[in-house]
Amino acid sequence: MLEELDENPFLERFYRDGRSAALPAQMFFLFARARQIEDMRQSDLFSSVRISDYLFTRDRLFAELNLDTEELKLYDQIVANLAVSAPVPDLVIYLQSSVDSIMQRLARRNLPYDRFVERSYLEKLTEAYSRFFHNYDDGPLLIVNASQIDPINNDSDYERLFQQIECTTGGRHFFNPASAALA
Repeated sequence: MLEELDENPFLERFYRDGRSAALPAQMFFLFARARQIEDMRQSDLFSSVRISDYLFTRDRLFAELNLDTEELKLYDQIVANLAVSAPVPDLVIYLQSSVDSIMQRLARRNLPYDRFVERSYLEKLTEAYSRFFHNYDDGPLLIVNASQIDPINNDSDYERLFQQIECTTGGRHFFNPASAALA
């Protein structure tokens, strides 16, 4: 399941203006994720592997970061009424990166709205992610230092990450591919 970034008509305006489009951008993602989870539940129940590039429970992280107090109350009411029953993942992989690394990746990706992403926003976001995953205990967690790797475009990085994923079972694990390559 992939996040529907390109489908969100409010995303560019959110990155350009921030506050004026925060609520509609957040609601678009919330409803899209809820629909994807419902579609997944109604599809082939016997599929043994499902991969998602988002964790439903972290949706509120963005809401807290981007919405004002009244908008957050509205968001919470909507979430409560949606009653989304997201499955608990067998493994959550947190690809942790420095802000510099994220900025470089956004520049390489070169999507229209990426040029409006401000460094200060990414600093707040990476801090919020760190807090979220520091407290995450819903299931197994693999925290990967992804600042120095590119598993999408580098087969060696992909293979090392895949091997780590295969041998990761319950609990909390940390993987630093840069230091593993030196060993």
